[in-house]
Amino acid sequence: MTSASAVPAAPDAPAADPELLAFAVRLAAEAGRMSARAFHEGADHRLKADGTEVTDADVAIEEWVRAELGRHAPDDGVYGEECGESAGTSGRRWIIDPINGTKSFTHRVPLFSNDIAYEDEYGPAVGVLNHPMSGQLVAAGRGLGCLLMLGPDPDPATGRRTRVNDRSELGGARTQMHNTAGWPAELLAALHEKVFLVPNLGSTVDLVTGRADALVIAGPPMGYEDVAPMPVIVSEAGGRVSDLGGTSVLTGDMSVLATNGRLHDGFLELMAGLPRSRDVSALGR
Repeated sequence: MTSASAVPAAPDAPAADPELLAFAVRLAAEAGRMSARAFHEGADHRLKADGTEVTDADVAIEEWVRAELGRHAPDDGVYGEECGESAGTSGRRWIIDPINGTKSFTHRVPLFSNDIAYEDEYGPAVGVLNHPMSGQLVAAGRGLGCLLMLGPDPDPATGRRTRVNDRSELGGARTQMHNTAGWPAELLAALHEKVFLVPNLGSTVDLVTGRADALVIAGPPMGYEDVAPMPVIVSEAGGRVSDLGGTSVLTGDMSVLATNGRLHDGFLELMAGLPRSRDVSALGR
């Protein structure tokens, strides 16, 4: 597997190891504690070559996760947002986004997460999204379901199984939107006319717990580390995720459409042929 792509899980893929899921949850939980401390202390930031922000906390958290993986899974590959790709020999790989939402983090907005995914020879196997400031963590293992854990010490053994809602009417569907400054007017207008657009607050967590009907991410492309946990989390909660054209979210254009499943085709039809991004370089940031 490369840092840019992975195949979706095979239909007959075996269930993930529950111990592996628990290990990933422990990693994300500690990453959350580290990022929460840094958030409260205040973190200086600098710009990377691609113009995005990074802090010492991003790097320290990823280095800590990599060290833990080196002890517990030394043969596995690792891909992280800050430190790139480390090849493994097992054919399996971990993906790390130590602080997803660094811009929010550095601007004192408590809407960031710690994301971890695991891919094996069958495809996506484990996904974890930890929101430390709201005390919500969702985790899923292939064939194990999707779990919501609350509080500072999440444990899959006490997690609550979650499911997407059963809404089937596209009109008025509660749709969280992300990266809206980079959305083209045509896309924004088409959705605004049909669904109920709301800010991205809980993102995938809100979708898989039934609090939102859909999530749309357009504008500048997401990184692979941003989308890697989504397939197993959304599918194990009964939902569906793709890019805005219906291609696998892992191999598409790095836009995202995540829904409760029943609404997915309607969203795809509504957005068919529309542009998915606009140039925001002249706006200033």
